[in-house]
Amino acid sequence: MTIELPVEGGGTRTYEPRAEPAPLPRAGAPAASRTVFAAAHVVAAPSGDPGATGLDWDATLAFRRHLWGHGLGVAEAMDTAQRGGGLDWPAAAELIRRSSAEAKSVGGRIACGVATDQLDTAQAALDGITAAYEEQFAVVEESGAQAVIMASRQLAATAASADDYHEVYGRLLRQAAEPVILHWLGPMFDPALDGYWGSSDLDAATETFLDIIAAHPDKVDGVKISLLDAEREIALRRRLPRGVLCYTGDDFNYPELIAGDDRGFSHALLGVFDPLAPLAAEALRVLDTGDVQRFRALLDPTVELARHLFQAPTRHYKTGVVLLAWLAGHQEHFTMVGGAQTARSLPHLARAYELADTLGLFPDPERAEARMKALIAGHGSPGSPRSPGSPGGTV
Repeated sequence: MTIELPVEGGGTRTYEPRAEPAPLPRAGAPAASRTVFAAAHVVAAPSGDPGATGLDWDATLAFRRHLWGHGLGVAEAMDTAQRGGGLDWPAAAELIRRSSAEAKSVGGRIACGVATDQLDTAQAALDGITAAYEEQFAVVEESGAQAVIMASRQLAATAASADDYHEVYGRLLRQAAEPVILHWLGPMFDPALDGYWGSSDLDAATETFLDIIAAHPDKVDGVKISLLDAEREIALRRRLPRGVLCYTGDDFNYPELIAGDDRGFSHALLGVFDPLAPLAAEALRVLDTGDVQRFRALLDPTVELARHLFQAPTRHYKTGVVLLAWLAGHQEHFTMVGGAQTARSLPHLARAYELADTLGLFPDPERAEARMKALIAGHGSPGSPRSPGSPGGTV
């Protein structure tokens, strides 16, 4: 059997899908040598409204059990879950509560995003921004999860200097009951965060970031760096205070950063580990044995898919992640919160399918093929480069 996949610019290309399922790794214990979180997507409730924001709670929580079952931690209510891109604060708060309760029931590790997205305006007074952070912080801590202090669009729009970041983050860290993860999300993931830490000069921003950590090292478990710049991450990692971990958020260079060198390594908090969970978890357990070569042999082939999913505009990577979850059978439709399934072109999604199939990520290749064919057929000419709409039903 073959499938005609649309390509950018028009036309199609014939692809022969995998005939048999690949021997995907079974569920297993968490890795011992690295602390790893997969930033998890959410499953939208099926709806005829393309802008609907409701969640399918059963499917959303089932996917988290899938991640925990493979030994990965879950990073909840992060940008992968469409924070600031369709998932509002009330829904995020409910997600945090439900996922944290589920984590307790299965013994899974969980960290949850703390942001300021309940604020209505782009700009706000520093006291208001701090209060918004505190409101969300309370929900996370009451749920028993670790807090990830996410970058704030409102703070980026309001802060006049690095001093304002010191003030807001200092107040938050002083009151943290347990060590938190600080999240530096680059503007390639969210253009509204340009100039975070008080400067668009990344060297100057790094100094402010490190100064904030140095002032509160006992309150910072680690930092998540999402700048897609391996050399910058390594340089920053080497300057962290003793005991403060570096969680790579680099979805382009994660194998080398996790493997590390003779001066250290990165742990991980990655959106790309959502679709890669079985392979990533197995590679990490291999790394526990000290076999770096085998670790790289397992994980390096996944980078082409990761770079495709996260290609510019990077913030739309969630669309490909959800597509792959649907094709893999983790949900029964390809519809996203706020209609975000339209953010990528059909050829882009077709290439994601091909790369994932080549890696053997689909437990049932025939189902994945049938769903991909239905998606293509539902959007006119197979060669159409236009973005897909909501295909709605199941296949």
